[in-house]
Amino acid sequence: MGWIAWIIFGLIAGLIAKFLMPGRDPGGFIITIIIGILGAVVGGFIGQTLGLGDVSGFNLVSFALAVLGAVILLFIYRAIRARG
Repeated sequence: MGWIAWIIFGLIAGLIAKFLMPGRDPGGFIITIIIGILGAVVGGFIGQTLGLGDVSGFNLVSFALAVLGAVILLFIYRAIRARG
């Protein structure tokens, strides 16, 4: 995927992750894109480790892994913020 596709993919995955985990999170759409892209990396790592595949393009498995990774990142962020 090209970098524009990663940005769009990250934005969509980040928006869905924030929808699944409502609450106060870091701001605007740039942070949402970053959460989504990093979520895709985390989700791809988890998918490869568990033998589910990786994030390789716009398909259902890649999208589900990216959203899962973004949800995990939001959970970690909230856990760290709650302790501090």
